Amino acid sequence: MRDAFTRRTLLQALTCVGISWLIRGDTHAFQTQLAAAEAMDHLIIGAADLDTGMQWLEQRTGVRAAIGGSHPGRGTRNALIALRGRQYVELVAPDPAQPGNLAPHLRSLNEPRLIGWAAATPEIEALAKRARARGPEPTAPRPGSRARPDGRLLRWTTIGISSKFAAGGVDPIPFFIQWAADSPHPSSDSPAGCELSSLEFEHPDSETLSAALARLEIAATVRKGPSAAIIATLRTPKGAVVVR
Repeated sequence: MRDAFTRRTLLQALTCVGISWLIRGDTHAFQTQLAAAEAMDHLIIGAADLDTGMQWLEQRTGVRAAIGGSHPGRGTRNALIALRGRQYVELVAPDPAQPGNLAPHLRSLNEPRLIGWAAATPEIEALAKRARARGPEPTAPRPGSRARPDGRLLRWTTIGISSKFAAGGVDPIPFFIQWAADSPHPSSDSPAGCELSSLEFEHPDSETLSAALARLEIAATVRKGPSAAIIATLRTPKGAVVVR
């Protein structure tokens, strides 16, 4: 019978029923690991100003991001472009409509840069339990929401992972997100035309970072580098573009 699943869908389905290979001495258990580019839900590019960030992204990719909405209480707003396969790029910048000195890490950026990423999961409670057993300690699952400009509400649940690898405003350890079943995924109607080709990382302690990602069921290419970096290669209407 012809396989009706994509590789990513199949691996996530296997994870959902708790199948994983773990090798500990003579003990063998089954563990699913997704390549980082397959596990990724969205990339996060930070910018000091959203309009400037949108121009920067359009100049590189040939795709104009669409305004997504504001994050109340966090001091930020975003703009989005879709990637193929239920993935997208989120451009995040301070929201002038939210008073106070919120999002100082974004305000200090001299130019847009890739600062973080989110990994998708269909089973966030089970994932949190497995992460807790392996360390480091995850946050409790936290619901979130955002109203789109058309008024439709997006809803999701996330868990964060304690990270010792963040540096210079960049964190190569993802947070995990599960979208509500009745919530449209942002990739479904954001401007299209780009696709993720690869997702790699650099860090001074590359081996330890690679092992930390493996404990989160993510197989990643991690090279030794002078600082923490997330490196995404995109196929775009302007050709291959590297964002970091």
